[in-house]
Amino acid sequence: MQTTLERELKLDLDPGFELPALPGEPLPGRVFTSTYHDTPTRSLARSGITLRRRLENGKSLWQLKLPRAGLARIELEEPGGPARAPEPLARLLATHLVRHGKLGPVATLRTRRTGVRVLDGERPVADVTIDIVDVLDAGHSAGGFRELEVELVDGDDADLDRLGKQLRRAGARRSAGVSKLVRVLGVARPGPPPADAPLGDHLRHALAVQLRELEGHDPGVRLGEEPEDVHDFRVATRRSRALIRATEPMLGDALAPLGEELKWLAGILGPVRDLDVLIDRLAGEVAALGTDEPAGRVLVESLAAERAADRDLLLEALESDRYRALLAGFEEAIATLPEPEGGIAAADIARDGLRRLRRAAAELAPDPPDDELHAVRIRAKRARYAVELAALGGGKAEARAVDALKRLQDVIGEHQDAVVAEARLRKLARAKTAIAAGRLIERERARKAAMRAAYPRAIKDALSAGKKAFG
Repeated sequence: MQTTLERELKLDLDPGFELPALPGEPLPGRVFTSTYHDTPTRSLARSGITLRRRLENGKSLWQLKLPRAGLARIELEEPGGPARAPEPLARLLATHLVRHGKLGPVATLRTRRTGVRVLDGERPVADVTIDIVDVLDAGHSAGGFRELEVELVDGDDADLDRLGKQLRRAGARRSAGVSKLVRVLGVARPGPPPADAPLGDHLRHALAVQLRELEGHDPGVRLGEEPEDVHDFRVATRRSRALIRATEPMLGDALAPLGEELKWLAGILGPVRDLDVLIDRLAGEVAALGTDEPAGRVLVESLAAERAADRDLLLEALESDRYRALLAGFEEAIATLPEPEGGIAAADIARDGLRRLRRAAAELAPDPPDDELHAVRIRAKRARYAVELAALGGGKAEARAVDALKRLQDVIGEHQDAVVAEARLRKLARAKTAIAAGRLIERERARKAAMRAAYPRAIKDALSAGKKAFG
């Protein structure tokens, strides 16, 4: 299975648009037909996933695109005929197939593509292409559109931004950045409710976003090539649990069963994600150890072996009836969510979260133990998610409060990562790796000291921003 990281920018075009002069060389013209597949509920499109069979010059390729942060997506390719999606791709979509039904064709598009490979000297920066797309119905055109794509080859985000500005100056327009299929089907994710909507509406929307995040990153977690999939998947469980916890005073135990199941899932995700962070953290440090680098690699390899075992447990959980029941229960909980009682608004929940954080921060000693500082981070995380709920449709003050809480969470989180790293290194160290472990521990202690120096200011800024937003 071929895997490619795709980073692209889409722009809309008015009739008569022509590419400006760009340094580079023309790309060969292409014509291909893409048949898109989805479940009956269009769960793939709603989760930011695309599955299509592309036919070009007699060659049939199935392509699965999975969401990544920002403008990036990962594209997987497998050869296969029209009867069904290749098994390696279908296996990644197991959750969607079980929950939403069998795959079937939902649209067929014919694309005529021309463009330029933009060069910086000999460096291939990006492919800038114009797609003329026909929507086919029984082989005949039933309408269409044009769009411009800038796909990075060996360029970076700065190149993408620069080319985007140049093309907009030439007449291209910003677009919603959605896939061709979403554009044709009109499948749109519901936006947030108005700022003055009842709390129940905000809560239903926030929980629905997290359920889509779980379904959107489920295939990437199964694939296992990008640690950020596990991170985003885990964040969705944490956000959901924080929302459930924050609204318990108004909803009672209505969401308690869902909260318990999310806690189970988070407990399986935690070891994998924690080791992802630690391995990535130590790999860069080990590379700078000089003569102790081989011993440092032994330490990292030991951690990688632990991660592989934890990942096996995670994959086993994703195949379980309990996980599928969790997702079904999540959807049902959103649909049957009772209206919160007591006239409490989202802003009240945010104030309560900030009050708890303020109290926890005030109880800290000048040089607090590691576990007490970590407890403040947990309070900051819960306050942040409560503020995010209140900030939906809100103004700049609410957004600044979210940013300040995120900064606090990151600072104390970096401190906690250093604490965990030192503990794991001490546990792994043996006679042959002791020197390497000691050198790495010293670096973790330096990072820990830097974060201890930074956290008081971060706490002050977060509480100040919260007070300005919510009084």
